[in-house]
Order: sequence, then structure tokens, then C-alpha cells
Amino acid sequence: MAAPNEITPAQLLRLIGTPDAPVLVDICTDEDIASDPYLIPGSFQHPHTGIENLKEHLGGRRCIVICQKGLKLSQGVASWLRHDGIAAEYLQGGMFGWRDHKDAPRIPAGALPAPIGGSTLWVTRHRPKIDRIACPWLIRRFVDPKARFLFVSPPEVSGVAERFGATPFDVEDVFWSHRGELCTFDTMLDEFGLRTPALDTLARVVRGADTNRQDLAPESAGLLALSVGLSRQFKDDHQQLEAGMILYDALYRWARDGRGEGHDWPADRKS
Repeated sequence: MAAPNEITPAQLLRLIGTPDAPVLVDICTDEDIASDPYLIPGSFQHPHTGIENLKEHLGGRRCIVICQKGLKLSQGVASWLRHDGIAAEYLQGGMFGWRDHKDAPRIPAGALPAPIGGSTLWVTRHRPKIDRIACPWLIRRFVDPKARFLFVSPPEVSGVAERFGATPFDVEDVFWSHRGELCTFDTMLDEFGLRTPALDTLARVVRGADTNRQDLAPESAGLLALSVGLSRQFKDDHQQLEAGMILYDALYRWARDGRGEGHDWPADRKS
């Protein structure tokens, strides 16, 4: 019988990428990480001994605690947090269980830029349209929920990156950018190991809208229209990003769960 504070890899997979996903706390030891240097999407690493610091980080939010095998470390920390009033669960089977679950993506630990002040910091051109909203959405939902994004004039991207230690993206001649016919969103899926069926579907829509190849997916034309509308609606790039997060949340749920659903009027029309 499953424990009341246990969550399975299949259940967690349904939560990752959604705005209501719990905080994922990776408490694997340094030795465990060195032997298997991968992360569950959206997780952050924290020592199992720093309970008080962890509680401060969580701020009362629900969390999933992850260790290598889902045994003493994660069960102990989860129970301790529950004793202190935090809704905590541990991952059944731990990192090994996640690794062995079909379609469960894993991010190479070395793919993440070094954090600055507790989170990754990214910089790109101002006035975003498609890729520069899609990529921040992907990072916040699957890589680093606390990631920060700077939008600056195109000539200043490299200088801001150098001065502030930010990672530049979606500009020419940087690592995180277009590659051939693929856009920056595709690059991030490849480098972060996030090639899932739903994200691949979303990537085609983003690529078609971002590179004006709307033949790639019929939804690309709609994404282009909505993206242009958002850019006209908001003068502030950060406000536009927050609105765009809702748009891409909806697109992701369509890509994951809703592609077969249609709509007609009247509702009871018979073919």
C-alpha cells in the first residue's frame, strides 16, 4: 500500500510544467549526484540537513522531496516538513524511479547556467514576440521556476551579460540561439533534455510562428497573431512576459491533453 505522503513518478509527471506544480526539492548527496548528474525538471538541490533553511525557501508551499532511492533521506525530510505544517511528499523510488519511468525527462545538471543570487539570470533583446516569451516560459516551468529575465536594447545584450553575469539568449552568435532551421526554443529542448511529445508539438507551433513558416503547424498562425497582439498591448516587457506565461500554459495543456478535441455549433450537431 502506498504511503499517504508518497507520490509516484507518473503522478509527478502530470504536475511538472503546470503553474500549480509543487516545489521539487532534490536532496541527493554529492556522491549520488556525481554518479548520476541529472535533475528532475524544475527541481533545485538542497542538503537534507538544512531543514530550517529549506522551510524558509518553501514559504509554506507544497513540495516533493527527492533523494536517490526514495528511502530514508526523502522520507525523513518529508515527514519532518509535514510535522511543521508543510504539505510535503516524497517521490516513490526517488531519482532511480524517475529515471526508469517511461517519458520522464531528465535535465543534465551541467546544462544549467550558474545561479546568481539564488536563481539563473538571462538577458535578451527587448520588445519580445515569440521565442523570447516561449523560452522564458520553458525555463520557468521546466528548468528554474525562479529564473529572472532582462530585456534590453539589442546592442546592449552582450554588455549586460558580461557586467551582470547573465546568460544571453535568442541573439546572434551565442550558445542559446537559433541553429539552422530550429529556433531558440528547440535549442533549449535539446540542451535541457526536454524532448517530450507535448513539448515537441509545442516546439513546431513556436518554430512556425517565430520563423514565418506557418505550414509547419496550423496553430502557428494563431500564435503569431496572439503574440503580436500581446506586444501591442503591453509597453512593459515584464508585464508582457507574465501575460505570455498564461498563453503558453494553455498551449502546453493543449499540446499535452487536448489536440484531439474539436468544437462545433450547435453542440448537438450530428455528422
